Amino acid sequence: MRFLSMIRIDEKAGQRPSERLMTEMGKLMEEATREGWLVSTAGLRPTVEGKRMRWNRGKLTTTDGPFVETKEVIGGYAVLEAKSMAEAVKLTERFLRVHGDEWNVECELRALDGPEFGEDQRCRAPAATAAS
Repeated sequence: MRFLSMIRIDEKAGQRPSERLMTEMGKLMEEATREGWLVSTAGLRPTVEGKRMRWNRGKLTTTDGPFVETKEVIGGYAVLEAKSMAEAVKLTERFLRVHGDEWNVECELRALDGPEFGEDQRCRAPAATAAS
């Protein structure tokens, strides 16, 4: 199965990765790629360079960044290959631990849906509950 880990950061904190973090992250990314559990990963450019687009009842609005009402933003992502959510959680924990006590970072982890990702829940009816 494949999972998307969305890495949330406080963009306004102005944190920059230390040399130690870059070295340790590089080692982890090498290992993850070699072992096949890291499919894709990247950091995102600052929100000041982005746009937020919204479709609301037939009307499109576009807002230029930065997005002042947002405290935490998605600062990066990783697509992971894992046998289960439990395994994906363990892999994500490894990523988080590399940050040590230098960073305050959060990951939201969700399974990708569809037959090409190992599971397809899109059209499955909810499980019926037994009558008492």
